[in-house]
Amino acid sequence: MLQKIPFRAMLACLTAFVLVSCSSKAPPDVEVAALETVEPRPEIYADFTLTADLSYYTDEQREMIGLLIDASQIMEDLFWRQAYGDDYESWLASIGIEKARLFADQNYGPWDRLDSFKPFIDGVGVRPPGANFYPHDMTREEFDAAYLPGKTGQYSLIRRNAAGELTLIPYHIAYADELNAAAALLHEAADLAESTEFANYLKLRAAALISDEYQMSDMYWMDVKDNEIDVVIGPIETYEDQLFGYRAAYESYVLLKDLEWSAQLARFAEFLPELQEGLPVPEAYKQEYPGTDSDLNAYDVVYYAGDSNAGAKTIAINLPNDEEVQLAKGTRRLQLKNAMQAKFEKILVPIADVLIDDAQRKHVSFDAFFANTMFHEVAHGLGVKNTINGKGTVREALRELASSMEEGKADILGLYMITALHDAGEMGDVVLEDYYVTFMAGIFRSIRFGASDAHGRANMVRFNYFLDNNAFVRDAETGKYSVDFVRMREAIAGLSNKLLVLQGDGDYAGAQALVDTSGVIGPDLQTDLNRLTEASIPVDITFNQGRAELGLEQVQ
Repeated sequence: MLQKIPFRAMLACLTAFVLVSCSSKAPPDVEVAALETVEPRPEIYADFTLTADLSYYTDEQREMIGLLIDASQIMEDLFWRQAYGDDYESWLASIGIEKARLFADQNYGPWDRLDSFKPFIDGVGVRPPGANFYPHDMTREEFDAAYLPGKTGQYSLIRRNAAGELTLIPYHIAYADELNAAAALLHEAADLAESTEFANYLKLRAAALISDEYQMSDMYWMDVKDNEIDVVIGPIETYEDQLFGYRAAYESYVLLKDLEWSAQLARFAEFLPELQEGLPVPEAYKQEYPGTDSDLNAYDVVYYAGDSNAGAKTIAINLPNDEEVQLAKGTRRLQLKNAMQAKFEKILVPIADVLIDDAQRKHVSFDAFFANTMFHEVAHGLGVKNTINGKGTVREALRELASSMEEGKADILGLYMITALHDAGEMGDVVLEDYYVTFMAGIFRSIRFGASDAHGRANMVRFNYFLDNNAFVRDAETGKYSVDFVRMREAIAGLSNKLLVLQGDGDYAGAQALVDTSGVIGPDLQTDLNRLTEASIPVDITFNQGRAELGLEQVQ
């Protein structure tokens, strides 16, 4: 399965600098020598241990959790192969400096995911925007011209045949051995599940892994309500494919439901149809209605694998992504409470201390951070999934820009929803200013993910839109920010309209123009971000995780 790097290729990669390592990932036309190599910086990630008190669970449940972790580790291997290549293990072992090897492991390759994919190992060249989903010498024009039915599908690799022509290889064929092993583990876990509904879902998901037919398992997952243990597993998000945004990457989360917090969240899903009707856009852009089976739950996550563990770590999930499932059933919103708490304490609070005006610092709270994140996920269900002018789905029309547009929409509509529900008296005794100021601090947190990250790009666009519309004020002397609450309301409505219309129109050129003009970091903002680096504030978190951290090493 794993290919060794040929000795001559390895020898050619060695230089006097021990940091140099091998990669065949640079396209043939890249001038490698002209590309600046940055320093590896594993210190930007704060360590956090994923653990939980499992004494509440039965022996069978604990064994099931261990099996789900084992299946997740297979997703980890598959994501490495999609992100870098089949030779990743020997490549990692060849890196001679521990700091660089650690950072390569954190980044699933030699490119810094939180610094625009800049290379941190000499000689590797630029990261192929299509990762390892496509031949590295393939151009967009060649792909567009190729007659390949299903070529925009999510679950296949593009490769060259013996004649050099582009061809499709379905995931379930390319990764048959690994996927069969993962499916077998899910079947074992199903036999131990106390919830019959969850056991059935695991069996359907196992079948999906070995067939690339995920819709039925997605539909069924929407109806699974009685399970305290959950798993999200398979090829799901398309962020890794920055060439077209078509291919889904393997990932997994193993989750334990927080029953108390989930009960508090359940009622908010009921407001989705009403909130859709109130969107600040013409009727044509809100003609779809989200499914009524959407639910909100809080979880502690005990294992991340693959795409979910790459770069900026996910702290909330909105799934399934399938547009037909969303329209029929809605989505499930999973808030990852322990990971969220880690980012709040280790990153957001220190950022607020440096960049938020002293008079407004009191408005930064975990409850507001949790709610902003939660409503971001809820907001994915608003707007339209299909363009209003026959260009197909929004994802197809906006291609590689679809993810950043969708993340930007969800961020701003989350704040729109909080405002609307607060005005309607549905948010209890909360202080609306808490959400606005915490949201502002959150922009600085996410901007630091860089232009290669969909959330990072979305936050740059939003920051500049707020700047242009005077939604905040920056004190030139202190470099601290304060929110103008009246103008912030106006900016929320204006940006919501802009992003929803771009999506509904499938306006690729307009989305590209928005990213080109507003998805940039100005000099003042860069100065402020440098202050966060100088204060040694982490950019994100990395996990100590696995069977040992959960005390499951003896459970087989």
